[in-house]
Amino acid sequence: MRTVDEHVMRAPPRLCFEIAADVERWPLILPHYRWVRFQRRDDFARGRVEMAAWRDFAGPARYPTWWVSEMAAHPDEPAVYYRHVDGVTRGMVVKWEFHPDGELTRVRITHDWSGPDWPLIGRVAANRIIGPHFVSAIARRTLAGVAAEAERRARAGTPTPEPSESHDA
Repeated sequence: MRTVDEHVMRAPPRLCFEIAADVERWPLILPHYRWVRFQRRDDFARGRVEMAAWRDFAGPARYPTWWVSEMAAHPDEPAVYYRHVDGVTRGMVVKWEFHPDGELTRVRITHDWSGPDWPLIGRVAANRIIGPHFVSAIARRTLAGVAAEAERRARAGTPTPEPSESHDA
């Protein structure tokens, strides 16, 4: 399964990267995130991170999702990498890329995964249900929320806050 989701943000690449990499602040700016906490922090945006989000459906219906990833942000690229190590999506590899485009930034999230280790149906479930209806749906909403925050800060000339350090449980 491969999903690719993109969003054009009216903000500089560095600002978009910093907001995307500061995952502990996501529940403050992304209402569909239930929590984000580091199980092990190696540095800013590096370590083992646990994430939980809601996948909203029509009306009041929503489904809780949860996963744990090894995360590594690379500001020089800029890019953020994840390798899912726990949860249904174990083995998924994720890359966030930030491409300048004039005064805009094109942000792309790519998810690659062979599917859950379910006999006979794992790959089909990944390609037909989990990828498009969960992974991509949550990624699109996350991109829109990161864009809204980046654009708000860019308009206001607000610097990026210091990286989060107080959200660990």
